[in-house]
Amino acid sequence: MRRIDIETVRRALRARPPLPLPEPLPQRASVALVLHSIEADLEALFIQRAERPGDPWSGQVAFPGGRAEPGESPVETATRETNEEVGLDLSTSAELLGGLDELQAVGRNVRIGLSIQPWVFALRREPGALQCSEEVASAHWLRLQDLFDPARERPFLYPYEGATLELPSVHLGGLVIWGLTYHMLRSFAQVVTEAR
Repeated sequence: MRRIDIETVRRALRARPPLPLPEPLPQRASVALVLHSIEADLEALFIQRAERPGDPWSGQVAFPGGRAEPGESPVETATRETNEEVGLDLSTSAELLGGLDELQAVGRNVRIGLSIQPWVFALRREPGALQCSEEVASAHWLRLQDLFDPARERPFLYPYEGATLELPSVHLGGLVIWGLTYHMLRSFAQVVTEAR
């Protein structure tokens, strides 16, 4: 697969505006898909959420983000949450490249009344050390080349109501990316690769 650069991502997102959900949901959330260039590659930022009782995404690998506060735009939500979770101020250190399609949230295999929209940012400089909040167990930069590699795809075995579901996932660097984050990643990969 040919390497992807920031200009390719910028062009792809400009050519395909994000699609909203057909009907608005009661609550909104946003996440940040943060990219930075390292040598000839692009890396994306992921977090591993801390184990927390009552959190439907406890312990999962995700993009930084969270629920909107009253009066906040979706981009403001993604920016604020990224700063709170990993100490990265996207408002001063990154360029907003565009958005991906809005999704309905699923927690523990159940659809909930929450929409989530991913926003793609490109860092203008090296990110430096990230400072994880108590909501975040760890933060990881992963290469797009590896994330988009079909060889990294494996079934994720998810126990649900006495059965075991086989869900699509990406395995990389000891992390398993599945669920909503997997679908956002695949949506991003499709938008970018179709534009090349």
